[in-house]
Amino acid sequence: MNEQFRVAHKLGLMFRPETPLPDDVKNWAISQLKAKSPALGISQIGTKVKPWPKSLQPDLMARDTMFANWFQRRRLGDASNASNAERQANTKENLMKEKDELKFSHRNVYGKDQVRLRFASFWANHFTTGDIHDNTNHIGHALDEAILANLNGDFSHMLYKVTSHPAMLIYLDNIFSAGPNSNEVKWAKQNGEQAGLNDNLGRELLELHTVSPSAKYSEEDIRSAAKVLAGWGVFPGMLWGNNKITVKQKHAKLIQMAGTTNTWDFFKRDAAEPGTKTVMGKVIPEGKGGLRQLTDFLAAHEHTVIHISFKLTQHFVSDNPSQSDIDYIANTWRKSNGNLDQIHSAVIERAVASKEPKFQWPMTWLFQVIRLSDASFFKGWDQIDVYDKKLMDTREIYEELGQSFWHTRQPNGYPSSKSEWLSGEMFERRIRFADAIYTAGKPAFSPQQIMSRIGANKATQDLVNSVAGRKEQFIALMCSPELMGLENA
Repeated sequence: MNEQFRVAHKLGLMFRPETPLPDDVKNWAISQLKAKSPALGISQIGTKVKPWPKSLQPDLMARDTMFANWFQRRRLGDASNASNAERQANTKENLMKEKDELKFSHRNVYGKDQVRLRFASFWANHFTTGDIHDNTNHIGHALDEAILANLNGDFSHMLYKVTSHPAMLIYLDNIFSAGPNSNEVKWAKQNGEQAGLNDNLGRELLELHTVSPSAKYSEEDIRSAAKVLAGWGVFPGMLWGNNKITVKQKHAKLIQMAGTTNTWDFFKRDAAEPGTKTVMGKVIPEGKGGLRQLTDFLAAHEHTVIHISFKLTQHFVSDNPSQSDIDYIANTWRKSNGNLDQIHSAVIERAVASKEPKFQWPMTWLFQVIRLSDASFFKGWDQIDVYDKKLMDTREIYEELGQSFWHTRQPNGYPSSKSEWLSGEMFERRIRFADAIYTAGKPAFSPQQIMSRIGANKATQDLVNSVAGRKEQFIALMCSPELMGLENA
């Protein structure tokens, strides 16, 4: 594989046929970090690529309102035995999962900022969320506004924005957490109700998102982190669930609870734990500002630097990264005080210098296959609810693929090591997808044309030429060791 495609395979999503190849691929990859990142897609298969309509990209308050409407209609529907059609209409009007998954897919298939999108996916996996407590209206917003929008800032800022985002607060039950000495717990006890501290997010913040167990924090540190987080977040369905209350009254209720109507800045004072907290020796003051002080402390911690430098190296450079590669990225982190542009540039430098192949996630491989072949495998946004026997719905694609940022999964996200993906079942799925992409997606280029463009190695050419039939050759090419990242290009 020629150098441009080798780097695009390792760090990006492969060059689309209409994209000119850069002369200096390392500087091109680094420049991609600050590329414009509009959500591009198609309205229908066969139409021109254009920006996603704003009507399909509601802001957070609109998403909260939509979810609350869905929640209320579902509750009333359960009481009145609503029909299937009524339930489907409620889901179509008010839930964003299918629209957001399609938008994410279109971005990765049609986007011109492929390296930037790959780093965004790394962080989306690092900060795992999933479909729990009907969280689907918030995940897509978190990917776009908490991660992609903060990709050029400092890790400390991204950490704070993701930790305080409704998608994370809902996913890890922090919306139900209240400090042991909070007013909410006192009132609950008086009324014979249950309320108390939930340490899910406090635990994952330390174990997965920052310092890792290598820091040897204690259970008391986890509990203290949970106390800092107590009061953050609110379940949207609880806010607008009564249609007899006016919008003005609903907003007044939010202001009373947290001083804001913004659920991305929602700190319930009556659920907060009073007093200072100490996390890993760091004293955190009481109140809303305590979370930012905690995330800033954890973001700069030496164990965080080492933990995430390893993860970045394993994801982009090598399954078994060398200590020199890890140190190079960690040193850049320290010198830049966690500046993501400089950290990502260091990752690019080591990935380009390394000639070791890097096995690709199923979703990354899928996007690369579609981009290389110029196939049409995802529906347009006007076709989301249109049945097509040849094309799977976006939800079905990711379910069959076995990977999606909307799926409920382990809190530590999807692994980067190929050993976790090399089962016979996972390989058979790629064969089925390559078959489906060829059959339904109608690739614009033959296997020979694709091999010529990317500079496929002799082993790949021999493999493809050893089978008869254009479809069989397409499958052999796309599932070859070279295209999956199992052998040197």
